[in-house]
Amino acid sequence: MLRRVYDWVIHWAHTPYGVWALFILAFCESSFFPLPPDVLLIALAIAIPKKSFKYALICSIGSILGGIFGYLIGWHFMASIGNSIIDFYGLGPKVDYISVLYRRYDAWAIGIAGFTPIPYKVFTITAGAFNINFTVFVVASVLSRSARFFLLGGLIYIFGPQIQSFIDKYFNILAVIFTVFLIAGFFLIRYFF
Repeated sequence: MLRRVYDWVIHWAHTPYGVWALFILAFCESSFFPLPPDVLLIALAIAIPKKSFKYALICSIGSILGGIFGYLIGWHFMASIGNSIIDFYGLGPKVDYISVLYRRYDAWAIGIAGFTPIPYKVFTITAGAFNINFTVFVVASVLSRSARFFLLGGLIYIFGPQIQSFIDKYFNILAVIFTVFLIAGFFLIRYFF
């Protein structure tokens, strides 16, 4: 079934509605939909590499707004909708652990979930449920989601279609490595300055 959803998402890259589909997919993925917008972003950017940054911006805006919607689901509708979404992904037992991550790491938890393959929607919903500072949530979401999508768009802009197989094969590893370097950079700046 997931393969059919994947094929359905990819087909939008070959229609005049691809940009709108990218925005809607990014919005929905940040609050409830299982398939990440990266697949459509990559397909659109590879089709027209010079528009890669435009597609990354559209994807970022949709994702950030979808994250805000996820936050609102958790804030006002956790019992009726939020728990169902989290349970759908089999992460209901992890909610207490996510609460610990928020208390300990605050914006870092949101930022890491926003950049890596961790299900971002679970963090957007629980951020609202745990009343995480909304401004902190939005800033961390803007930075992490934009970094993720602009990195993809930039790689395609620079290397063209031949980068697709490399991204598909190593995206999760690249995201983790980038996150480690990002965190290390912040710790070094904090330590030395």
